Amino acid sequence: MTEACVLTKNNHPVSFFSKIHSSKEKHFTSTNDITFSAIERGAALFKKATFVMDRGYDDNKMFLKLDELEQDYVIRLTARRKLFFHGKWVPATQLRNQRKGNIKTPLIYKGKKHDAYFSHVKVHITASKKDIYLVLVYGITEHPMMLATNKQIRCKEDVVSVAKTYFSRWRIEEYFRCKKQMFQFENFRVQKLTAINALNFYITLCMAFLAHISMKFVEETNEDSLNATGEIDPKTKKAGMMLLSFCIKARKL
Repeated sequence: MTEACVLTKNNHPVSFFSKIHSSKEKHFTSTNDITFSAIERGAALFKKATFVMDRGYDDNKMFLKLDELEQDYVIRLTARRKLFFHGKWVPATQLRNQRKGNIKTPLIYKGKKHDAYFSHVKVHITASKKDIYLVLVYGITEHPMMLATNKQIRCKEDVVSVAKTYFSRWRIEEYFRCKKQMFQFENFRVQKLTAINALNFYITLCMAFLAHISMKFVEETNEDSLNATGEIDPKTKKAGMMLLSFCIKARKL
């Protein structure tokens, strides 16, 4: 399955590409080609976007495709990645181990607060001669994160912004988990790929609608959530109950 989501200004994930595929399909070529279709749709919809990807997408073809479409990216690198630095190719892990984070920032990752330390260095990726930045994140995971980005870095705020952009993908992970658990997506009875994709389409549509009414609910709550006595307004309570009721009904469907 390949799915791509965009985060709204309120950090709600909304899917804009979702396809379940099989290598046994008649016109199937490769998973990369389907991923490229998702990237192309994102570029067509948003003109200029920042694509955030995990280590599974640390692939030279991915970097070249994003460069071809003139899109920004933040991609987490694997330990086997080599980078061009000071006239020679060196393992990304070597650059990581030679540095220590000199920018300290508190942030939240996977729902937990951390004191993170950041560092960055200008490098070249194997797939391109263009300058990119290796952003290193210490203090969150067992091994420091290595993020490759082609976004401009002019100050320490830019470094932190790149890292936070990567961390925002956790919202997407929550979206996938919700899709599987709330709608029990992996517990379906249909067997044909066309039927599975149809089911996926309706679940995706339902989740987009949930995100929409949730955003409306948050906006209305922020505008007028308290009455004169300082208590939650009854209308706000009713709206929240309606949202909860809809979620329960949607799951049963």
